[in-house]
Amino acid sequence: MSEYPIRTPQQLGAILRGFRRERKLTQRAVGDRAGLAQNAVSLLEDDPGPASLARIARVLAALDLELVVRPRKAADRSTEW
Repeated sequence: MSEYPIRTPQQLGAILRGFRRERKLTQRAVGDRAGLAQNAVSLLEDDPGPASLARIARVLAALDLELVVRPRKAADRSTEW
């Protein structure tokens, strides 16, 4: 299984959108699974920066994904923030 390092909020939104599309799910379908409105999923994909971790976790669960936190590799230590 591939891993997708996320270093900025925008990367998270793009990755969530990609997995949703790969699974052939609409934003409404993900919202229904996560207990959120379609527009909440849309906002999370477009600008996840202001989203709560709880909301992000609900969408991750709806897409059958998990969040993993690990130290960066030495070559990846430059910051993108």
